[in-house]
Amino acid sequence: MAENRLDTAFRSYETGGFFDEMMDPQGAVRPHYRSFADGFRGMPEGTFEEKRRAVDQAFLRQGITFNVYGDSQGTERVFPFDLVPRIIPADEWERLERGLVQRITALNLFLKDIYGNQSILRDGTIPAEVVLTAKHYRREFVNFKVPKDIYIHICGTDIIRDERGEYLVLEDNGRCPSGVSYVLENRRALKRTFPDLYERCGVRPVEQYPAELLAMLRHIAPVDDPRVVLLTPGPYNAAYFEHSYLARQMGIEIVEGRDLLVKDHRVFMRTTKGQEPVHVIYRRIDDDFLDPTVFRRDSALGVPGLVSAYRAGNVALANSIGTGVADDKVMYYYVPRMIRYYLGEEPLLASVPTYLAGEPKDLPFILDHLDTLVVKAANEAGGYGMLMGPMASAAEREDFRARIQADPRNYVAQPMIALSRHPTFVEPGAFAGRHIDLRPFVLFGEKPVIIPGGLTRVALRPGSRVVNSSQGGGSKETWVLYGDAQEAKAGGQPVDDEPRAPAEESALGEEKRA
Repeated sequence: MAENRLDTAFRSYETGGFFDEMMDPQGAVRPHYRSFADGFRGMPEGTFEEKRRAVDQAFLRQGITFNVYGDSQGTERVFPFDLVPRIIPADEWERLERGLVQRITALNLFLKDIYGNQSILRDGTIPAEVVLTAKHYRREFVNFKVPKDIYIHICGTDIIRDERGEYLVLEDNGRCPSGVSYVLENRRALKRTFPDLYERCGVRPVEQYPAELLAMLRHIAPVDDPRVVLLTPGPYNAAYFEHSYLARQMGIEIVEGRDLLVKDHRVFMRTTKGQEPVHVIYRRIDDDFLDPTVFRRDSALGVPGLVSAYRAGNVALANSIGTGVADDKVMYYYVPRMIRYYLGEEPLLASVPTYLAGEPKDLPFILDHLDTLVVKAANEAGGYGMLMGPMASAAEREDFRARIQADPRNYVAQPMIALSRHPTFVEPGAFAGRHIDLRPFVLFGEKPVIIPGGLTRVALRPGSRVVNSSQGGGSKETWVLYGDAQEAKAGGQPVDDEPRAPAEESALGEEKRA
């Protein structure tokens, strides 16, 4: 009998000296991947390529895309999706989950403090100037009580693994974290593509996320039967697919700033039936653009008077205004202190060693080691504003040297971490290791909720460690396994438990399409 090409591909697979998620250093499949590997290797020759093409075509038809600003070849692209899933065993996920809950709890207590008593600043645990000079610190919201004392309702925390396989937090995204729509659509695609593999591995479901998100939004509402909307900048935003997708799955209206108005400190939505009250806004617009009467006067994306309604307690916003200070990469350095200060606990998840250019003792070290460090701007995202020192040219390093010296507060530096790798399809019949990270999504409402897994991003370019979609990255499915067969049976494993769109669109949705 002829040898299966997938067998050949994995027999020649090399870990490359990095921690490999699927293979141990001796080339053996790790225990939690064995069920998947056995089924995958038994796949008939050519089947994998056929399934991969079918998924790509399905994503194209469904418009599962992202937008790239400044791209001369066009702004809209299909999000690359690799069919070999990343698998996390139950015990590892349990540790990650506990660490993520600890982290978001501390971040919310930190935000409540710095917009209230400022105890952590007054006693010097965190230098006051670091917080008060942060780009997204909103002084005008000091002593403003947010609904339920929750600031970050949705957080996407980026996690990597180093060369030893230790999980490390890379950064927190507490303003408008994106990517969860790809988690849900990737799951739908892979369940349809490999239903038998999904069943045999005992994978925990993620389809409940839209219902959990809606429950959290309703929890922070000022009334018992709230109207919830999703506020988007519009179809040219990089994450517009996600905005429309989540609104559809939750059965709520997606609106732009022009669809809302404020009267008597209350928010209303323009519909074909007249003006309807709005009580909760899941906003996917940064603070600066939310209300032109308070923030940027040139913003055409926001809603004039929205902040007055928010201050009056007539509308809730998720995430709250001012959460961007927790996204600041300089603040990342202090999260372990926050955990100890507010919770009296040691951090359950380690952080990447970080140097602050704004610290006199760190600045000379950073400038002397630009060829070995990764330098990041404090408030950039998507792989922008970053220097990969070992891979940069001398001219690029000198450019960053000038930037750092001109504004030290705005830069942090970290050692180049050898991100873990995962088998990834590179050409017909061939798989190679590509670097990955993980973005779990944490909801914080009546209690913290984390869907099992998250978005595994993969750097598709050989040797690249930049996983962002805007920088040539793609994604993988993330499978978190049940702890045992009994738990899997209790959880249920129906193959067709996909997210469902509501039976009817809202009147506003129909009107906007017309």
